[in-house]
Amino acid sequence: MAKTVTRKARGYDPAKVRAALAAETEAVRGAVRRLAADPAAVALLDRPTRLGDWRVRELVAHLAWQLAWLPEQLGQPLEGRAPLGLTAWVSGVGSLADWLDAGTRERAAVVFAGPPAEVAAYFDRAADDLLEVLAGPEVLDPERRVELRLGSMTVADLLVTRLVETVVHGDDLADALELADFPHDRFALASVSRLLADSLAEQVPGGSVELRVPPFAVVQAVPGPKHTRGTPPNVVETEPLCWIRLATGRLDWATAVDRAEVAASGERSDLSAFLPVLR
Repeated sequence: MAKTVTRKARGYDPAKVRAALAAETEAVRGAVRRLAADPAAVALLDRPTRLGDWRVRELVAHLAWQLAWLPEQLGQPLEGRAPLGLTAWVSGVGSLADWLDAGTRERAAVVFAGPPAEVAAYFDRAADDLLEVLAGPEVLDPERRVELRLGSMTVADLLVTRLVETVVHGDDLADALELADFPHDRFALASVSRLLADSLAEQVPGGSVELRVPPFAVVQAVPGPKHTRGTPPNVVETEPLCWIRLATGRLDWATAVDRAEVAASGERSDLSAFLPVLR
């Protein structure tokens, strides 16, 4: 009988997560304010994004909703949902795509339907509410839990999911607005790169391929002969933002390889069948 190997869940320093989330929130806020101050702001809000038919307006509304999630949930009672870990959240959040899309469109059509200055003001409120929570006592309680549609999650883990939201959708916003200088927080990039790499290793367990995302993550995945020492026969290496885009479906494997944004060696190193890991 094959032995089942259980990966130990990676830990994320709560204080560093809070600081990184505050920094990512401010980076996104800066981009929204920059948009609102642009003479072409109305047209910019109507710009398409790489997220289907979402415009920048829907993307900003979605980001604000995700920032506001924890402040809104802290006062709500627990409903007894099963505990939810971080890699389970990555694997399951795609099942909420229709619900998230409907909620985003509703917010874009109602709360975020106004002129650019009003959109920026509403975003500021969501950002300020989150920053207030990050500075408060609730986030220091390691036992404190909140409810998500997928399950019950500790506040500490929920904050890591907000890093995913701000990094991934901050990158979407930077792409739509052509902001080459978007200032991602280093610890935020590290945390999201590691979580998505761990999720790949959990979704496609094995030891035949080594994924390297220097300087943040190294995992082994994909069924096949396990590598134990020396140079691995199958290696995939890429930089953090490229990995995040691949792992979330923003970039397809063939394009990344053609652009030399991914180095893949070995007959098992094609990861296209296993991507994205977060849908």
